[in-house]
Amino acid sequence: MAHSEPPSHTATIIEEQPQIVQEDKSEKLSQGGNAIPNEIKDPFLVGFEKDDPLNPMNWSTWFRWYLTGAGGLLILNATFASSAPSGATLEMVQEFGMSVEVATLVISLFIAGYCVGPLFWGPVSEVVGRRPVYLVSFLFYTAFQVGCALSHNTASILIFRFLTGTFAAAPLTNSGGMVGDVWEAKVRGKAMVLFAVSPFAGPAVGPTVAGWIITAGVSWRWIYWVLTIFSGVCFILVIFTMPETYGPAILVAKAKKLRKDTGDDRWYAPLEANTVPFAQRVENVLSKPFKIMFSEPMLLAITIYMSFLYGCLYLLFEAYPIVFTQGHHMSAGITGLMFLPLSIGSTLGVFTYLIFFEPRYARRAEEYAPSFVPPEHRLEMTLLGAPLYAMSFFWFGWTSYPSISFWSPMIAGGVMGFSIFCIFLSLFNYIIDTYLFVAASALAGSTVMRSIFGAVFPLFARQMFDAMNPRWASTLLGFISLAMTPIPFVLQRYGPYLRSKSRFAPDVPRARGPPKEVSPA
Repeated sequence: MAHSEPPSHTATIIEEQPQIVQEDKSEKLSQGGNAIPNEIKDPFLVGFEKDDPLNPMNWSTWFRWYLTGAGGLLILNATFASSAPSGATLEMVQEFGMSVEVATLVISLFIAGYCVGPLFWGPVSEVVGRRPVYLVSFLFYTAFQVGCALSHNTASILIFRFLTGTFAAAPLTNSGGMVGDVWEAKVRGKAMVLFAVSPFAGPAVGPTVAGWIITAGVSWRWIYWVLTIFSGVCFILVIFTMPETYGPAILVAKAKKLRKDTGDDRWYAPLEANTVPFAQRVENVLSKPFKIMFSEPMLLAITIYMSFLYGCLYLLFEAYPIVFTQGHHMSAGITGLMFLPLSIGSTLGVFTYLIFFEPRYARRAEEYAPSFVPPEHRLEMTLLGAPLYAMSFFWFGWTSYPSISFWSPMIAGGVMGFSIFCIFLSLFNYIIDTYLFVAASALAGSTVMRSIFGAVFPLFARQMFDAMNPRWASTLLGFISLAMTPIPFVLQRYGPYLRSKSRFAPDVPRARGPPKEVSPA
């Protein structure tokens, strides 16, 4: 078989993105956005050429923003499905004869699927690419929604909800990776806004839609038919409009084409060079997130804080009906509208970030260039959001009396949504910047723990709010939030010291020469 000489520019080294990096060199080849480790310079190793149209970072700006928006829509779809059935709890109790506690499992088991899914979909996407994972997951996700709609007993709907949540978890891991695939670091912060707001907008919209379906007098099964239609539309979008964005997977296709066109079998892609046994790679992927999390005090503290917030978000789907349906005698449809301020608050957080905090960070990037900006600059939004979040629980609880206008606890929910967005976006970016080359593993462990909290909190929410009443139950949550409020302030003050002691956080180099004085404005 003929062998062709490789052109000198074929194995062009491209920018390395923060992803999982294993100790073994060959394992590094399988990781990371569109990265090829700089130390690998085999002339037959296929890479992206300069201005290569196959490189997603060279695609048109409008199409990359479309992909970013589409990724956000897929997350919105998954999180919308997580909360929508909460509006039909009583109807399912009546039809299946289940208890209210068992009916709550319809939400909790879906979120439990979020615990399992990320551990599978993330590693698979780093082997076969983003597109196959989207296609397979949304095919079964849509099919299992049909299963929910057609369920005729308690066991079947609970099983289908868990399976639906497991497959719905794919965009939670894939969409964030896709943002890293198509955007360079200086733009990624803006793109991450869509990724950060969708997990909170979806759960807030779900009960609203479900409430009006129930108010319209149609069967609760229509909630699942609406979810089926929504997921089916997203599946069609994936099929026809979302190409592969994962650089290593694209390079595998490029290497195959070169082997076919030249007849030279020496061409290979980074993923094809991985010699680590599959079983070892699975073990690394499953254990590494937890090894990192439990050996890093600052990551563990952040994860517990974010998990508590996430659990409280799903706790509200049981608390709101007690406050608004029972207390203010609202219909299911009107009670659903009470969740919208959560989404509106998150949207306000988006504009706050884009108008105030993103330009500030851009100035920091210029001041510290060509070095990295210290991760502590990512915490500014959390310093605003953390006190507001604790305050919002006291506000919500002590204005939940039926004698007080519903506008007050409803607006408190808006403040809660705003503060949750500020905290999550800020801490997401802080984790990525701090654990640069193991960021995917750090986020994976955090995602699993958050999902556990999200699954467990609804199980005791109704009992807690019934036993303690909304005032004291919210006060308890407010004091716990208040106890966690110092976490970002401690990281702001002692973050550099903690990072210097970390095994996984790379040293952040100072700028060449002292950076300009950071102004408070």
